[in-house]
Amino acid sequence: MQSTPSTMKGTLIRSFFSLWIVTLAWIIIQQVINVSASRNQRNEEKKILDELLCQETRDKKCVKDVYDRRIRPSGSANYSDSQNANMSDPDKDGPCVVTVNIMVRSISKISDLDMEYSTQLTFRQEWTDTRLSFTHHFNRTGIKAITLQEPERIWKPDIFFKNEKEGHIHEMILPNVFIRLGHEGSVLFSLRLSLVLSCMMNLKYYPLDKQECAIVMASYGYTESDIVFVWKEKGPVQVAPLHLPTFELDKNETGICTSKTATGTYSCIELKLTFRREFSFYLIQIYIPCIMLVIVSWVSFWLDPNAIPARVSLGVTTLLTMATQISGINATLPPVSYIKAIDVWTGVCLFFVFGALLEFALVNYASRSDAHRVARKKHEDHQYRQVEHVLGGQIEWDPPWQRKWESRLESKSNGFPFPNSDNTLTVRSSIMKPFQQQQQQSKGGIISTPIIDSKYHRIDAQNEKKPQWLDRWLRNFQSRSKRIDVLARITFPTMFSLFNLVYWLAYVRYSPEKNK
Repeated sequence: MQSTPSTMKGTLIRSFFSLWIVTLAWIIIQQVINVSASRNQRNEEKKILDELLCQETRDKKCVKDVYDRRIRPSGSANYSDSQNANMSDPDKDGPCVVTVNIMVRSISKISDLDMEYSTQLTFRQEWTDTRLSFTHHFNRTGIKAITLQEPERIWKPDIFFKNEKEGHIHEMILPNVFIRLGHEGSVLFSLRLSLVLSCMMNLKYYPLDKQECAIVMASYGYTESDIVFVWKEKGPVQVAPLHLPTFELDKNETGICTSKTATGTYSCIELKLTFRREFSFYLIQIYIPCIMLVIVSWVSFWLDPNAIPARVSLGVTTLLTMATQISGINATLPPVSYIKAIDVWTGVCLFFVFGALLEFALVNYASRSDAHRVARKKHEDHQYRQVEHVLGGQIEWDPPWQRKWESRLESKSNGFPFPNSDNTLTVRSSIMKPFQQQQQQSKGGIISTPIIDSKYHRIDAQNEKKPQWLDRWLRNFQSRSKRIDVLARITFPTMFSLFNLVYWLAYVRYSPEKNK
């Protein structure tokens, strides 16, 4: 009998339908098995926890604990051996070795004024407690670890942070505490902390400095014979990407800091975080404004000496601005007994600004002195012309304003020679003293050339010893006030440039390894 196409088509449909029914049934059976296994695993975990922690239950509540959390777990007698650090010796009891590792999640603030910093950590501790071992259940059920939701049920190390100012455990939404029990008796205790820790800073090279801040942890009540803290061998510290406004984390180092007190020796470990200060912020906010203020104070050297209001207001304004800048800097720093690098910079800048103001005072004094000298020169020139008129004819002598007469140390009268009734001259002014001496020494006539004492020749000889180039250059400026301004235009920038060279060589090239 031959099968028709319709008969073959119906057979294929029935086959596919049967296969689909079998596959669906297999999936349902697997789901049922998984759910049953999951329920069995949860039941097994409950049984394990009840067996480890609770001796008697009533109404699904533990009324009698089998685990005594008041007693620390037995430790290893050979805890110095890293391979056997977490292995307990049944014959010899030693300290409980607690392995620590930290994850630095964030560092939110580093305060120079308060010498503290804020950080958020994931703090993990691992130790072995043989009382919590469930190896026989592992061999039967394959359960390797159990998460414990009640951390207060077991013993935990009494570690504390020695340099802590403030701290708390995060409890949003639930307490961020995690305990995992391993089948071989290992315990992993992890929690998330926010801490404010003190950091004693050395600001001698501020703001070109590096600061070393530590996280110091120690046992509070157990001595080294009971608890020993060690860092995890591989990856003791993990650092999340940090974004600090004025610092950059340069490196981190772990170490041991055993603490000895009057009550015993306590195990202690520390994590040292080295921060390098970002200089760009201080360059823009402090150094460049100070340089601009110093340069602005030099503008007065190019102003006219007689522009007293402009030069005074410029000098006083730059001085007050510099003082305000220094006050703002010191407000963000703690009072310390040593000189900081920023103190050297601001102090020298303030000195240059104040020096520019003092330079104007000197210029003003020299300007008034020049004015008095010009007036005296005119007066002496007028006296010379009167002497020439009285004596008749021209006389050849050095003008009084070019010589230092001995008579200037004597008292001066206000008069001048006038003829008496007997046609003789009465000298009423000390300016006629050389002529009077010459007339007394000469037997006839009046000698037109006065006698010049050898002291004045010595003075002229000393003046001739000045460098010719300096003398020629100074002659380009008639007044002393102008000469002072020109010298200041050269001296102030040169000295400030030299100071910058010494300052940056002294501080930038210094790279301190430790600033405690």
